[in-house]
Amino acid sequence: MSEFDFVKSSYSNTSGECVEVALNVPRTVAVRDSKHDGHGPILRVGPKAWERFAASLS
Repeated sequence: MSEFDFVKSSYSNTSGECVEVALNVPRTVAVRDSKHDGHGPILRVGPKAWERFAASLS
């Protein structure tokens, strides 16, 4: 079992190219590109940084 439980973005497109996010690890938000089928790099940021980033998108 993966250390993260990734979910796809609700904004993902039909081509399958999207961002996946895992929020299940304390003090960490993990982000990855779905094109790598779970084998690519994972970006890890703190929850406050993620909140600021997400707020900047709306």
